[in-house]
Amino acid sequence: MKVVKVVAAVIKAVNENGEPIVFATQRGYGDFKGGWEFPGGKIEEGETPQEALKREIMEELDTEISVGEYIDTIEYDYPTFHLSMDCFWCEVVAGHLVLKEHEAAKWVSKTQIDDVDWLPADVTIIEKIKKAL
Repeated sequence: MKVVKVVAAVIKAVNENGEPIVFATQRGYGDFKGGWEFPGGKIEEGETPQEALKREIMEELDTEISVGEYIDTIEYDYPTFHLSMDCFWCEVVAGHLVLKEHEAAKWVSKTQIDDVDWLPADVTIIEKIKKAL
């Protein structure tokens, strides 16, 4: 089975009530169009996961991020490929999270995170994220 190696940014901030929140995006293209995920993308030849994440977020959201602590690597078998996804905590450094490829986006708190229709691979990291929020 084909292996697809990607990175995902769990972009963290604080809302007006002082609660930690994370940024979720809704896919605007492909087989999983309409599903929600943490933004990111494929690692290109010669890139570290952190470099790939910074590049992908700049391309997709026109935003500069700092890549923080590694959360986990998710291994998930979709019907036609195996996904290996390195997930990192991130924060916005500059920019306004402009949607260039996604249909929609929203900030969610710990109490709202389960209300999102996450793609299957992203579901597997949610419990770890909730514990850390």
